[in-house]
Amino acid sequence: MSRSTHETSPGAAPSGARARLAALGLTLHGPHPPHPPLLAVVTHNGVAYVSGQLPRIDGKITCVGKLGESVSLEQGVEAAGVCALNALSVIEAAIGSLDRIEQFLKVTGFVASSPDFVQQPKVIDGASRIFHDVFGKAGRHARSAIGVAALPHGAAVEIELSVAIAV
Repeated sequence: MSRSTHETSPGAAPSGARARLAALGLTLHGPHPPHPPLLAVVTHNGVAYVSGQLPRIDGKITCVGKLGESVSLEQGVEAAGVCALNALSVIEAAIGSLDRIEQFLKVTGFVASSPDFVQQPKVIDGASRIFHDVFGKAGRHARSAIGVAALPHGAAVEIELSVAIAV
């Protein structure tokens, strides 16, 4: 997860969620849209559903492998944070502003895991912490953390979520 000050347009002062991201030293690296015919975000009746986001920066998966084998718990937590930031990036691209998010509803985290790895919730905490740090009470959410045999492109972590948005 990159921690650097977010750059804004010349003369524009960051506000709301963007200001909190900047204050936390977090950068949105995306958006990284999926291939057609898939959509990164679908909105319906005030809810934005976000397709699975991988730990990708500059088009490259930053954490490949399985937790409990070649990927440490710390690397998995960091990868979950990158996934969270990528989710925010596609939401912003789809709805225009992160400040339209009223409440995080559900986060589902998938962790590529060895059969004996059982700390999936700790890995997905890396995403949950970012949502809470940036959005406060609205960043709290229901959540599932699921161990899987493999993820797309060999990624160690994938996050999908839904958020209530102002219409």
